[in-house]
Amino acid sequence: MNKEMKLKIIEELRKIEETEDVKIIMAVESGSRAWGFASPDSDYDVRFIYVRKEADYLRLDRVRDVIEWRLDTVFDISGWDVKKSLQLLYHANPTIMVWCVSPIVYTETEEAEWIKQIQPHYFSAKKSLFHYLHMADSNYRNYLKGDEVQLKKYLYVLRPLLAAQWILDKQSCPPVRFDELLDAELEDEMRPAVRRLLEIKKNVPEMETVPKIGIINEYAERKLEEIKGVAKNMDDMETKWQPLNQLFLNIVNDQDFVK
Repeated sequence: MNKEMKLKIIEELRKIEETEDVKIIMAVESGSRAWGFASPDSDYDVRFIYVRKEADYLRLDRVRDVIEWRLDTVFDISGWDVKKSLQLLYHANPTIMVWCVSPIVYTETEEAEWIKQIQPHYFSAKKSLFHYLHMADSNYRNYLKGDEVQLKKYLYVLRPLLAAQWILDKQSCPPVRFDELLDAELEDEMRPAVRRLLEIKKNVPEMETVPKIGIINEYAERKLEEIKGVAKNMDDMETKWQPLNQLFLNIVNDQDFVK
């Protein structure tokens, strides 16, 4: 992580707190930089969870629970209110799961640690599996069928496929880093081709294209069918609101924390 860019991101987060009158309890990288295959011109996908003052949660009129701060060629910065975040966690939302395990953290408070500690109890293998399966399937159908393919789209198919395989094998939230998934889940005969692809991606512009790679297309088609066959027969889990309700109250009522 470029130190100067990290300082710029932290400054943007400070501006958000001042402008929106909120406290950011966690801010992480969520895109290709967190995945480990950013191009030289990749933007920064910064995601954060924030908390408002207690009175804002007791109002009759609804306060918007999303902050969309900045979107340009360098930054993509947005965040969710802690109430929305915990509601999504109850439903095993994979996006919140990923934020909790991101390897690039810009800011983190004790309250963020509380969320991370409770997060594994709300992980649903079935919901996460369908999330990654849909991601891989839609990217495959929309971007990998032509003779020329955007290089990054291969990784946008491979990463969710490997994440889905991780879930099947380990019944836990998959790591964010692509190389960890590759080492743990990719078949040996596929590794040379995928590693070459990964190295190229890190050194070319974001929109670079390559001729269709038959061995990767064949692998993707096969894995999609295999995982679809398993996913439809999986059972889901039951979760409880009470721990999340208590966590929400603890965060909002922490007077040393909320401005």
